[in-house]
Amino acid sequence: MQDVSGVIFDIKKYSIHDGPGIRSTVFFKGCPLRCWWCHNPESQKMQPEIMLRATRCICCEACVDICLHEAIQSARRESGASMPYTDRSRCQQCGDCIDVCYSGAREWVGVKMTVSEVMRTIERDQLFYEQSGGGVTISGGEPLMQPEFLLALLTACKAAGIHTALDTSGYAAWHLLKKFTPLVDLFLYDLKFIDNQKHRKYTGVSNHLILSNLHRLTLAGAKIIARLPIIPDINDDEISLQLAGEFLSALPVTPAIDIIPYHSIAESKYESLGVPYRLAGLQSPDQELLIGVVRFLQGFGLSVSAQSLIQPLNVEV
Repeated sequence: MQDVSGVIFDIKKYSIHDGPGIRSTVFFKGCPLRCWWCHNPESQKMQPEIMLRATRCICCEACVDICLHEAIQSARRESGASMPYTDRSRCQQCGDCIDVCYSGAREWVGVKMTVSEVMRTIERDQLFYEQSGGGVTISGGEPLMQPEFLLALLTACKAAGIHTALDTSGYAAWHLLKKFTPLVDLFLYDLKFIDNQKHRKYTGVSNHLILSNLHRLTLAGAKIIARLPIIPDINDDEISLQLAGEFLSALPVTPAIDIIPYHSIAESKYESLGVPYRLAGLQSPDQELLIGVVRFLQGFGLSVSAQSLIQPLNVEV
């Protein structure tokens, strides 16, 4: 049988926030959404790409000399630049500059791996999965963008007796999503907006398919945790939360809800990729806001948690 391959950009070991127990999270490249607050912008494109980390650059300019496409120019020191300038419109992603970058300022993000190679990595920690009730979570990006690779990896995990979780936006045809249901022990289902107009504005796509698929998954008996990112001044208003509470509480089977607060930790990644960050300066929601969101949604009879919530002793959430 052919060993299926796909493109991933990381395997995070000892993860405790992507499902129960201690887990390995495999991050797939490729995503059809363009969320303004995306924490993994390096996941959006399917193909491997070059990240530039300015803090590592020693300005040796070996990259300038090696680039045959004249995409890299000497540092513009008169303007305060600390590293060579890269014209990404001329870059051919050949990787020659990475080969001569001694400091590691230039690096590939994304690598092609076979299912066997991924399994060799994650099976090293199988004892931790078994002792903690953990397993493997497949995230991204959107894993459903690489369906053959996803199917083969989930099948291999199940054959090895490893608990599986799929972190997904749900933005895929139902016949495709349905195929994975028997192989997924837990769906971590992102739900950003119920209002379609807002969803289009802040993610670039309609949410009709996403909402429909969540409804169908509950009917199919899938175990689901709905993950709600809370982005200040974008979806933390009462109307957005009201719509979320009404939709979730009306599902045939009500999923557990996990509140995911926005943070700006990924802002430097955008700079490294040469991509503008649309939420520059936005602060993470405070504890008071998160407690209010949890209580508000609990008012719909929902089971709600917030992993990062520091609970005051006199507050039950």
